[in-house]
Amino acid sequence: MKKSSRSRIIPIQPVAMQTGTATPADDAFSLHPKQDKIYSRAVGGLFARLRWVMVWVTQLVFYGIPWLQWNDRQAVLFDLANIRFFIFGLVLHPQDLIFLALLLVLAALALFFFTAVAGRLWCGYACPQTVYTAIFLWLERITEGNRLARMRLDAARWSTEKVARKGAKQLLWISASLFTGFTFVGYFTPIRDLAAGLLALSLSPWEGFWVLFYGLATYGNAGYLREQICMQMCPYARIQSALTDMNTMVIAYDTQRGENRGSRARSADPTALGLGDCIDCTLCVQVCPTGIDIRDGLQNECIACAACIDACDQVMVKMNYPRGLIRYSSATGMQERLSARQMIRQVWRPRVWMYGALMLLVASLLIVGLSARKGVAVDVIKDRGALAREQGNGDIENIYLLKVMNAAEHARTYRVSVQGLPGMTLVTPAALDVPATGIGSLTVRLALGAQAAQAYRGQAIPITFKVQRADTDREVAIEEKSTFVIPR
Repeated sequence: MKKSSRSRIIPIQPVAMQTGTATPADDAFSLHPKQDKIYSRAVGGLFARLRWVMVWVTQLVFYGIPWLQWNDRQAVLFDLANIRFFIFGLVLHPQDLIFLALLLVLAALALFFFTAVAGRLWCGYACPQTVYTAIFLWLERITEGNRLARMRLDAARWSTEKVARKGAKQLLWISASLFTGFTFVGYFTPIRDLAAGLLALSLSPWEGFWVLFYGLATYGNAGYLREQICMQMCPYARIQSALTDMNTMVIAYDTQRGENRGSRARSADPTALGLGDCIDCTLCVQVCPTGIDIRDGLQNECIACAACIDACDQVMVKMNYPRGLIRYSSATGMQERLSARQMIRQVWRPRVWMYGALMLLVASLLIVGLSARKGVAVDVIKDRGALAREQGNGDIENIYLLKVMNAAEHARTYRVSVQGLPGMTLVTPAALDVPATGIGSLTVRLALGAQAAQAYRGQAIPITFKVQRADTDREVAIEEKSTFVIPR
């Protein structure tokens, strides 16, 4: 079918605010207009399948990882009580927080990168709020029916059927929420012990509190707040305009092709009627989880879930029109009528290359830093009570506390030596046993003969402690500097 040509091109509106339905009286004494409940319609299609793939992937990872075992312990465990983090074969201690900082920087750069390429991909497919809202909506459809059925049920008077359907929904919601809270706490308390305690009704007060707390957060956010989290509470919608530009791929309505809107018979010629391809069915609005109309342009509330694309494509197929009235496109591409290849070429612009280069740099630093870890850390604490003591025979003695942190998952023995001052001797035993992923302490006494001390009276001489493994001949050693004080 031949399509009409129009000379006027209306670009994508950069940002518009849609606040829902409210009366002037509602607005008079409220911080933001009151919104009607959104009854989103289920939709199938390519992007709907992608969203559910992400739901399955993220939840299999989230719910499954705590149950994995590694070296006879939980594979991923953030042991806050002992201040150590287990991530499969990696054991991190407080001094390794630099790696956490690098990981957070890498995550932020990845968010910038993907937002610059294709808008709010994180929000549409992987954000926990989006994922759990999709799960709770699915449970709601199971118990209460499709969009129209839910609207009728909410409008109906209370009856046995309504109580049964609402009760079944609440039961499923509460079960999913508590299981989510239980799993989340299982990342900080060994989940098998947590499960045993739950079955025996012997959870500690704090464990019980956090299971209920995170369960309640999931229940409220995914069950009731839903789009309000994305529209009112999440700051990402407010900063996305700083991360996108005219070449970012976003979900857009083709105004040039779609206008003027209007209903018509499937066999009618839209050109003869002076109409565009949009039949004004409003399905794109009905399937939107935040209730916006994408035909009004890109808006802060759009989470890029692409449900409107799936819905519109199905209508276009039924009307025998080409797909893509609503599609991923850039503002430049829509204005200049660029092909998909041309738009993709423009996507790879300096900003994107810069984000990508920074991501590779930070990822490289993270990998190199983790691979270069020696598995042991040493801290030398000088005795502040007595910086130096002079013995009866004139020898000078200094006392230190050595703390050795063993990152390995089996016990190790370390040898201690000291250098830097001629004539200095190690009085205490030079070996220290440190438990697996634990910390060992050793009180070290250093002595300097009276004759040798005469040349350094009143000085603090730099010395170096050297700690190395006793079970290997390889030079795997940590050096830590301190001082030997000689009184006047």
